[in-house]
Formats: sequence, C-alpha cells, structure tokens
Amino acid sequence: EFVADEESNFKPLNVKGKSGTSWFEELDNELENDGADNGPRIINGKLISRGEQQGVRVGSAGGWTLEVFPGDFVVHRKYGIGRFESTVVKPKKSLTPEEKEAKALRRNEIVKNMIKDRQNSTAIEIVVAEFGTERDLDPISNPQQTVLEVSYNDAMVHIPVDKAYRLSRYRAGDAVVKPRLSRVKGEAWNKAKKKVEEDTIQMAQDVLALYATRETLTRAPFDPTKEVTMRDFEKTFQFEPTPDQHKCFEAVENDMVWRSRPMDRLVCGDVGFGKTEIALRALFRCVVNGRQAALLSPTGVLAAQHMKTVLRRMGEETGFNFNIAMLRGGMGKNTKVGKQIRDQISNGDIDIIVGTHALLSSGMNFKDLGLLVVDEEQRFGVKQKERLKLICSGIDVLTLSATPIPRTLQMSLSGIRDTSTIRSPPPMRKATITFVQEFNKIFIKEAISRELARGGQCFFVVPRIAQLQEAETIIQELFPDIRMIQAHGRMQRGGAEENVAAFAEGNYDVLLATTVIENGVDIPTVNTIIINNAQAFGMSTLYQLRGRVGRSHVQGYAYFLHKEDAITEQSAMRLQAMADLHELGSGFDVANRDLEIRGAGSLLGTEQSGMAAKVGFDLYMRMLKKSIRQLRGLDLPMVPRTNVLLPGKEGSLEIGERSDGSVTHAFTIPKMYIPDEKERNQQEGAARLAESTDQLVAMTNSWKDLYGPLPPRLQSSLKTLHLHACTRTLGIDLVGFVDNGDGTKDCVLRSPGLRPRHWAHISQFLPRKVPTKGIDAVFPSRFTKTDVCVTMKGGTKVDLTILDPTNDDDEEEWDALDEEEVEAMKEISSAMYVRSIDEVDMEDYPRFVIRGMNSIKTGSRVDVLLKLLLPASKVVHAKQSADKEKARLAADIREKREAMKKHKKEQDAMTSRRLGYNL
Repeated sequence: EFVADEESNFKPLNVKGKSGTSWFEELDNELENDGADNGPRIINGKLISRGEQQGVRVGSAGGWTLEVFPGDFVVHRKYGIGRFESTVVKPKKSLTPEEKEAKALRRNEIVKNMIKDRQNSTAIEIVVAEFGTERDLDPISNPQQTVLEVSYNDAMVHIPVDKAYRLSRYRAGDAVVKPRLSRVKGEAWNKAKKKVEEDTIQMAQDVLALYATRETLTRAPFDPTKEVTMRDFEKTFQFEPTPDQHKCFEAVENDMVWRSRPMDRLVCGDVGFGKTEIALRALFRCVVNGRQAALLSPTGVLAAQHMKTVLRRMGEETGFNFNIAMLRGGMGKNTKVGKQIRDQISNGDIDIIVGTHALLSSGMNFKDLGLLVVDEEQRFGVKQKERLKLICSGIDVLTLSATPIPRTLQMSLSGIRDTSTIRSPPPMRKATITFVQEFNKIFIKEAISRELARGGQCFFVVPRIAQLQEAETIIQELFPDIRMIQAHGRMQRGGAEENVAAFAEGNYDVLLATTVIENGVDIPTVNTIIINNAQAFGMSTLYQLRGRVGRSHVQGYAYFLHKEDAITEQSAMRLQAMADLHELGSGFDVANRDLEIRGAGSLLGTEQSGMAAKVGFDLYMRMLKKSIRQLRGLDLPMVPRTNVLLPGKEGSLEIGERSDGSVTHAFTIPKMYIPDEKERNQQEGAARLAESTDQLVAMTNSWKDLYGPLPPRLQSSLKTLHLHACTRTLGIDLVGFVDNGDGTKDCVLRSPGLRPRHWAHISQFLPRKVPTKGIDAVFPSRFTKTDVCVTMKGGTKVDLTILDPTNDDDEEEWDALDEEEVEAMKEISSAMYVRSIDEVDMEDYPRFVIRGMNSIKTGSRVDVLLKLLLPASKVVHAKQSADKEKARLAADIREKREAMKKHKKEQDAMTSRRLGYNL
C-alpha cells in the first residue's frame, strides 16, 4: 500500500484513463450527475452556484488563494494533476507524541471507568477491540482528520486539509481543454516537472536580464522637499485612507522620489476602493515639481468624471491653481479646439491633461511629460499599448486596474512589474448581492420595483446598441410611467456624458446603456444594475459593471440575466465566477479566474504556455520564482529608503522645516559650488540615490574635475549619503537607539529581509571570512534551528549549524522562503510611518546591533556606522551586480542561439524553394 509523504492514504482504482468529467462538461451538455451532485448545472434556465457545496481554499501564484470545488482539476506538487472529488473525515494515521500520549491516557481512562462501573470482562474486551475502529467515536482515543479525496489515473490520494497548501487549482491557459490525469506510480510526473524546471531556468535568466536592463534606465527623481506641499494636498482628501491605501501612497512616493529608474507600477484595487486618490496624489507630486502629467482613460465618460475630480481637487479655483484640460475624440489636430489644446501642451501652458485615446495620437507633443497615469489598462488594445511604449520611454507610469489582463497579472506575479494591491474596503461598504438568472420579465419587474420603492435608480445594460430599443420596449411595457434615458458610444459628441449627468441629477429612474458606463460612473443613488445577455460580456466587464452599484452604505444588487440557448462553456464559467467571487476586494481573484479561463498568453514575448500546461500555471510560476532565487544567489531584498531615527536627526535624509517655515533637506550642494540650478538639482538627485559607495566616489571625483575641491560642509554631508547607500543595499529600513536600562544604549538596525544564510554567505567574502568586528547580527528563533534568539557576533566565525531550518522535503523549505519574503516586504513598506523606535518591537525582526553606541559622541556616529557597514555592503553590491551580469550574458547567448536557429531555418526554406521542393 502506497503511503504519501504527507501521511496520506492511497487506494488503487480499477479504472484506466481519465477519472470522471469536469464540471464545465456537465454544464455544456446539461447531463445529470453520475451519482454525485458536485458540479453546477443549468436547471430551469438558471445557473446554479456551487455555493451550497463545500469548497477548499488552496494556494495560487503571488500569495493569493483560490477556492476549489468537487470536480475541479488540481495540481499536487508530488503526485501531479488530479481531480478533487470531496472532503471526508478519516482516522488520523500519524500522531504527534503528545497525541499518542493523550490517546493512551484516554483509553486507559475509559477502561478504568468501565471497571469502576463493574462492567463484565466481555464488555470491556469488546470496547478494547473497537479502539481505533469506526465504532470508536471518542475524539481523543481515535483522533480524526478531514482529508481531501483527489483522484488520479491509477489511484485515489487522501490529502490532509492542513496540507492543502500543496495543492493548487489547475490553470493552464485553455481551461476548456481537459488535462490528462497523472499517474501516481511511475516517473512520468517527475520527468514532466524536470523538463519544466529546465524551461524555468531559461525563463529566469530572461527575467533577471530584464531586471538588469530596467535598472539601467534612469531619470531625474522628484524633489523630496516638495513633499511638504504634498502634505497640504493630502489634507484635502475628505476621507480617512484605508491601510492598503497608505501602503500604496508610500510605494508610489518611494518610486517617484527615492528611485532613479522610472516608475512602472500597477495598482490593483477593487472598484470604489480608492485607486483614483492614489493617482491624484501622483499627478500632484509630478506637477508640483514643475513637470507635466497626463491621465489616460479608455472612455469619454470616464475621462469626464476624472476631469471633474481633478478640477475639484487642484484646479484654478483651488489654492493650488494648476491649469487642467481635457482632450477626447472629436478634438483632432485639425480642429480649432484640438489644435489650441495641443499647442498649449507643447508650450507647457497645461499642467495636467486628461484624455482618451486622443492622447496617443501621433501629433501629440509634450514639453516636459513626467508622469502618465493609465486607468483601466485592460480596456486598451494592442496598437494603443505599442504607442504607449513609445510615449512612456523614460517617464513614470502608474497603471490602475480592478481586473488586470492575464499577461499583466502574470508579469506582476513574476516580479517583472511592481504591484500594489488594495484589498481593504472603505468603511461601511457592503458587498453587492449577485444573482445569476435566465432572462425573465417578472424577475426584471421585481428588481426595478424593489429599487424604486426605496427611492433609488437603476442601470439596465445590454451588450449591443441594437438591443437598446428592445430593452426600452420591455421596460416601458412593465412600467408605463417610468422615466428612461439612454447612453451609448454612437451618440453625438458629449451626448453620452450629458445623459449620464442628467441621470445622476435624479431626472430619470432608469439609465439604458451599453458598456460606456463600465468605468467612471459613480452615482450613490444607483444601487441596482440589471445586465441583460450577460453571457456576451467578458469577465472584466462584468466585474466592472457590477462595481457601478453598492458604492455607498446602501446595499447594492446585481442581476446577470442570460439566455439558455446562448450559454457556452466559457460564458458559463465566467458567470459562475461572478456568482462565486462576490465579496469585497475580489478584483484580483477575478483576474486570477480570468487568467484560468482565457489563458496566460506569453511572458517577455517567449511562448511558455505549453510548459505551464504540463504542470499548471501556479506551479509553473512557483518554479519560476524558485529558479530566479537560485540564479540570484544572494537574494537579500534592498529597500528604497532608510528611516534613521538617531538623536538630533543625525544621519537622516528626511525633509524638515526651519523656524522661518522654509524647507530643508539633509543633502544639498552649495549654490557657490554648482551655480547652475538645473545642473545642481540633477547632481543632488543622482547623489542622493546612488546605489553604492563606489558610485558616489566616482561622482564626487567628477565634481572635483568640473567644479574644483569639495567644500568642507559638502564633504560632511556626503558621509550621510554613503551611509544610506550601505543601508539600502543591506535591506536596513529602520535605525535607532534602544535603551538597555543600565545607562547604555545600543544602535539597532532593522533588516526584515535578512536571514542567517545571507549573513553566512556575506561573511565568506569578508576579511578572514568572519563578520566585521563591532557589529552583531541577531535573528529571532523562527529563522534558526534553535528555540532562542541567535546572535552572530562580529569578529567571530559563523556557526553554520544554526542556519535556517531545512526540512527533508525541499518544497517545505521553499514555502518558508516565500512566506518570509512576503512578510519582509510588508514590514519594509511600513517602515516610514515610524516616528520613534519605541513604536516597534525590534526583537521580533532580524537586525544588526552595535553595542554601547550612545558613548560615541554626536557628530561621529555616522562615521562609526559607515565603517561597520561598508565592508558587507560592498560584498552584497558586487555579488548582486555579478549575478545580474551573468544573467544578462546567458540571455544574450540564448537569444543569439535562437536567432541562428531561425536564420538556418529560413536558409533551409530558401534552398528548398530553389530546388523546387515545398517543405
């Protein structure tokens, strides 16, 4: 009998080939279930949800979880592709020592109680014989556990629920094509994984080469002293930001102010969760720095909504007084209005331009574009995105989306694109109640009547303009006196926006519309939406349309009406997903499900869909992350900035205000040294964000050649820049004094991403292969093999026996590494909110400690820190630079090899044609 690694039970099946059918087969053919009702079906024209069945949350790429139901295909890392059948309760096979002891004591207690009750020996023998059998119902004597039954080609495997993280839903790009179930016996699955692993190593080289290429792109960072004005703008936001919004604000600030490479960040947040406020703050930061900004929207309705918002927050009638204009369809370069706006943009008279696809026209010239915000990226086509690439070269780009397209999602999960997610809903927000139902006039009448009775308004959406008249006839028949108005894309210029505005003012009860209202329509009095022929819409559109309602404290309702004869496999899957994913903040889950239905497409222009199909998308992405980490070698995460909280703000780079109200910064170049303001600002920004001390030395040497010897004050402030170059490289996000209670204070430098393996690796390249004397590395017990906090003392050789715990199962170790990385980045993202070191329990984090630092006199502490951190930071920078270069060379070699293969193939084809063959 086979025993699985996670103490699973295994029983052979007498069935060859595939086991059972998938749930979407049952949908399409409307078959009765073969003995089990674990798939959704269309009954009486209604798509029945699987909500009444028991689903199980399993892991997916990027740290999110997806729910699987009986009938879904799943992937187990060890056994391969199977089908989840059900959850059952089984006796627990492997017990912990504590459980074994408790079981023995409990059975002994049962026997003693029977003797005490003077039961005869026969009854006692029967009870003893039943210990551990199905008749033993005592939970301590016979411990039970819930297991997942997963069927394979040749077996049924029972997987404990606490090991469900080893499962992922099978997603490979074409969900309608049913995968072949793996065989548990034999080496077929291991061979498939091995082949995919080789592919991910090549892909990882490409990803790391892209990392290296992206890091070579530079632009002048935004001025940190302008952040004081930013605080004034932030006060105009009338709501309290959610925790996730705070993290996004800081991430965007770090990208724009504290990084030298252009920002390329995707903000994924549910509809109505506050993505627009993140965009507004980025736009303001750009224009307050004297550069132009553009906000690109897919529709005129959404552009008009954004225009109103931007004008209200920072237009000419506000204290900020920025010049804002809108460019949309109908304002071509040959029209009077279009030509005037384009001239103002090229002259720099317009600060912020809000627009539709017209912003992408070839005649558009900006004087100094610093930021492009792209709202609802998934709505733009291939040609528009190619044009975007040309416009976005060297400028900051912020992309907003509730449901990113599969390729964008894939790039964010692989780390190619920086991603921020807003999952926390605004206060008092309620999840929209969703109904999936076959078209029925009575159902429509009930839905509209219910909304009108509570004083609200309704949206009625159809997929095509030609269907609007039919919809109007139906509603007029049901409600003869109802007030209706239409909005669609073929109305006269501005007609749709005007009708939506009239509807928003309460002049009408129902707005009949196409998908023009998908984005940007925010009307709190509308809390019912009816979507007719819902099977004709894509998943992202369905999700966006549902997000038009329920945007206040009032309960929202969404009705997806479909036609029975028009349901296909994929449309049924989309509607099922909308029924399942109805909770607040499920936008990323919708995108994940869309990836499952539509496919992942290609990443980096390299077709890897075939490899993803062999093991499933989630396992493929996991293997890719593993390959990237192995190629990088030293995977210590850097931080964009360090919050130094030493007394007297010594070593800090944060902005401050003088007594006269003027803003000051820790590093400024004297005007007498570099008289030209533009050049001075550029050099200050480049120095402030230098990646290494070597880069800073080269920069200051060039200053000496151009401008002469460095002034003494500049030399002193340069030491602070050297210190921050070291701390960023070593992942140190927080520095401060901790009182020991005996009159001494230690300097503690928190490095959330630091692990014992990192410090051991770094130490091998330091003098005498030991850590620098005077600085200790301290790790909480969860990162070591011990039960206590471990200190690696400076000047002492590292004890390799206390390194990170490694399990016999390599997969467990990588799980731990993934979890560590996610947690570390969470802490890094919140470091700048700390105003005092006492706010943080430093003992919970990996950290460097310099003992008795308070004895060092003020003014010399930066020198001491720099002396202790410099050797290790040099090692890290050199190692990471070498890894990047190695990956770039490997990718170049592979690209040349592929080009040679392609050239040879073309030559062979030409030769064949000359000879008269058609191969």
